[in-house]
Amino acid sequence: MASVEVQWRVEADYRGLNEVTLSLSAAMPDMLELQYELESKAAKWYATIDIANAFFSIPLAAECRPQFAFTWRGVQYTWNRLPQGWKHSPTICHGLIQTALEQGEAPEHLQYIDDIIVWGNSAEEVSEKGKKIIQILLQAGFAIK
Repeated sequence: MASVEVQWRVEADYRGLNEVTLSLSAAMPDMLELQYELESKAAKWYATIDIANAFFSIPLAAECRPQFAFTWRGVQYTWNRLPQGWKHSPTICHGLIQTALEQGEAPEHLQYIDDIIVWGNSAEEVSEKGKKIIQILLQAGFAIK
């Protein structure tokens, strides 16, 4: 009988923090608009790139850490990386990845948070674009799945 490997993941309930956190003005891409834009490319080949543990790749400023503290079994912990569950984590993550790709002069792509898609009319074209984007992301400190 095959065994199932159990993986634990620490999660904290940040609904209370999210309620009192002021909203950011930064906009996230609209998924429907991204879909329409991708359809307009009418390419023959596509490839996706997924960043591994993207939020946890982003250091959390020391002065922000106390607001993310949580207690487990009587011991208080806090994150030193951007936590999941906080309302601004996706926006911050998206923005940092977007900035890295812009500064690295990434080839044409679409991005939604930590997911990136490239396209082209040949497998070679898509492979070259993907390699360039992966190189930029690795240099920026992100890992690829």
